[in-house]
Amino acid sequence: MVQRRQQTKKARLSARDWADAALAAIGEGGGLAAVAVEPLAARLGATKGSFYWHFGSREALIEAALARWVETDTEEIIAAVEVEPDPEKRLRRLFTQVTRPAGGDPLELSLLASTDHPQVAAALRQVTERRIGYLAGLFTELGFPGDEARRRGLMAYSFYLGHTQLGHAAPSTLPSRKEFPAYLEAAMDALLRRGPRSSGHPSRTIDS
Repeated sequence: MVQRRQQTKKARLSARDWADAALAAIGEGGGLAAVAVEPLAARLGATKGSFYWHFGSREALIEAALARWVETDTEEIIAAVEVEPDPEKRLRRLFTQVTRPAGGDPLELSLLASTDHPQVAAALRQVTERRIGYLAGLFTELGFPGDEARRRGLMAYSFYLGHTQLGHAAPSTLPSRKEFPAYLEAAMDALLRRGPRSSGHPSRTIDS
């Protein structure tokens, strides 16, 4: 009876379960090398047969895992901040959510270190274009003209990536947890500040 229950549990594993397990293994420091059928099967308490029920190859699992990463680390985050109608508050909420005092997401850092892999490179291009495009859209809503909105979006994303990489390579250079809110606020103010060539209404504060 116990064996039958275990078999039923294994049979219920979905392709998403395997994709999530692969992402967890990558983020724990194993990189793409951690995406291997037998270790992941052991992690899930499953058999290799469960894997081959859902995927024809390791590359197919990597593709599914990367698609899941795009969904959870980009699309779901955008959907969550979109409930805020004010674009400036949306921008600030977004960066508060994705920029951590201690640095970046280990999973994203691991993927950034694997750009020589064609599937990872393609996913990173997709995510980068989506994120910069979304940020540019926020600056457009704030009244910046098209080219300037795109530049601001790129600057904002560069700040995020730089912060993420510093948290990995030189965490001591980042502000302390206590100093972090002021650091993030200064970055947002710099991104929203209008220079002499910018047009539109003056930047609003978060409480406006």
